Amino acid sequence: QVQLVESGGGLVQAGGSLRLSCAASGRTFSSYAMGWFRQAPRKEREFVAAISRSAGRTRYADSVKGRFIISRDNAKNTVYLQMNSLKPEDTAVYSCAADTRVHIPLQTQAIAYDYWGQGTQVIVSS
Repeated sequence: QVQLVESGGGLVQAGGSLRLSCAASGRTFSSYAMGWFRQAPRKEREFVAAISRSAGRTRYADSVKGRFIISRDNAKNTVYLQMNSLKPEDTAVYSCAADTRVHIPLQTQAIAYDYWGQGTQVIVSS
């Protein structure tokens, strides 16, 4: 079992930055890959970024590449999403997810992730 709790969301102006955190507990954190997804109102949930167990590999959605950075600290059981140059279209509920089956390569489909946090709201004003 894995429990995930996100934090760090909020309201920010376009062009600003936010850092989301996702604290994990339960199963050994370094044994599974992690991902971030987001869901905007009236839209499908979409992949944002993923990171491997050792942080040696990352993967990003084209819409955030060059602006967002995913990282993890296995000593702190935490994965981060640094979001820079935010745009109004980044407004969404952001959720972290754990891939304990450790698919290779890093997965962009939500079905590959078996544990989810409750989400944190990010609102980017124009």
